[in-house]
Amino acid sequence: MPGIDRVPSIGPHDRMPGMSAAYAGLVVWDVDGTLIPADLRWLRRAIARTYGLGDESIVFPKARVHGYTDELIVVDTAIASGVRPEVAEGGVGRFHEVLAEVMSEGEQELARDQPAYPGALDSIASLHKHGFVQTVLTGNLRVAAEVKLRVSGLDQHLDLDIGAYGDDARDRFELPAVVTERFTTRYGTALDAGRTVVIGDAPNDIACARHAGFHIIAVAHRIPGNELEQHSPDVVLERLESEAVVSAVASLTGSS
Repeated sequence: MPGIDRVPSIGPHDRMPGMSAAYAGLVVWDVDGTLIPADLRWLRRAIARTYGLGDESIVFPKARVHGYTDELIVVDTAIASGVRPEVAEGGVGRFHEVLAEVMSEGEQELARDQPAYPGALDSIASLHKHGFVQTVLTGNLRVAAEVKLRVSGLDQHLDLDIGAYGDDARDRFELPAVVTERFTTRYGTALDAGRTVVIGDAPNDIACARHAGFHIIAVAHRIPGNELEQHSPDVVLERLESEAVVSAVASLTGSS
């Protein structure tokens, strides 16, 4: 893209002491609703199997689903579905095992029904070409995030080892610190919040990024752009169009 200086490409498993002078910035992607459409069927199946409930009896609390972590959703949903609070909490460990089974069993269904959003693959590839390190921050347990990204073909340029997941912390606002620590350990340099951009789609993504001091781009895949604007992201994009994504990220990180 004109106006953006190229920097050497950094592989997701490279450790580069002094990298702060070499990398263009860090892009931290949300997964559900941002890179791929959100679909609660996987959580519904895993919660039902974990607690011995029928799929049709699962009740999701509407206000605490999108933008929250899986463990928090699981406990709240189990309680809303009639499970005693202590039993709901006690089932979280088993839920981890069951979700891994559900995701493995559903890979073909996932590929068919939950493909990546148009522009997602091109946006990730373009950011990689311009020297941006990329990872994810998601409420998904890591096993679910990895399956979703691999099946949708989006994992090639994402350094998932520096990402933060729903099994790292139940409170999403604690996850940016996980990214910061893992980035520093892998790349041997402190993460510069001013060169870090979260790309998400929900108000909680915006609030989480702001809490960490990161820049935030909101994509209007599920919530209209004018509603997202009310939460004061740096940029609102109607869709993932690679040139617009790279331009916005480069402008926010000072790489343009």
